[in-house]
Amino acid sequence: MNDDQLLRYSRHILLPQIDIAGQEKLNRSRVLIIGAGGLGSPVAMYLAASGVGNLIICDGDQVDLTNLQRQIIHRTHSIGLPKAVSAKQTLDGINPNVKITAIEERVDAARLLQFIAEADAVVDATDNFTARHDINRACVIHKKPLISGAAVRFEGQISVFDLRTANSPCYHCLYPDIGQPDDMPCAIMGVFSPLVGIIGCMQAAETLKIILNIGQSLNGRLQILDGLTMNWRTVKIPQDPGCTICHA
Repeated sequence: MNDDQLLRYSRHILLPQIDIAGQEKLNRSRVLIIGAGGLGSPVAMYLAASGVGNLIICDGDQVDLTNLQRQIIHRTHSIGLPKAVSAKQTLDGINPNVKITAIEERVDAARLLQFIAEADAVVDATDNFTARHDINRACVIHKKPLISGAAVRFEGQISVFDLRTANSPCYHCLYPDIGQPDDMPCAIMGVFSPLVGIIGCMQAAETLKIILNIGQSLNGRLQILDGLTMNWRTVKIPQDPGCTICHA
């Protein structure tokens, strides 16, 4: 790292769990973020600020006025732009040392396999079951850690599926694909603006911990937040021996 980078990341470097070696590892890492909306916004902004060297942002939607209540990576002047492009503009301003790749499409299963194969960690910041199950299948195939979040109304959820380990459950173990309809919960039911920030920041923290191999991840645990009371519940997620995805 050069002097500018040493100064930029100095508060990370002061942490003995990270130090220079850990920061250099972040600088070399590659994270795939699928979704540049309410969850993807804080994830991408904190990973860029933290110096994750390569961020791939996938989103096929355009910025809409209704997004701005919670999707903090976008600006009023970005309305009408592809979300991936708008996100790249913001992230370039946060940290020009990070390479941002904007993918302006809803990636299909085949493209997911390609992108996930090249990633060190995968963040699911989508809002429908079909995408989540496609992402999970690709992560199982390539044995990549998956950091999954969701938020609707006043309830948020976050978990990690570290598919590098043999005893890890996958997303399908928690939510079997039994014909759930695609959901667009924010458009139908609403969402409390700060809730996506809380869950998204936790996704960023879990991603950094996984890359750095520090602390204890949420692998095998689902955290559920009631935003009205700020009470958390923890649910253990067992590996399903009958899972048709990770035990196929």
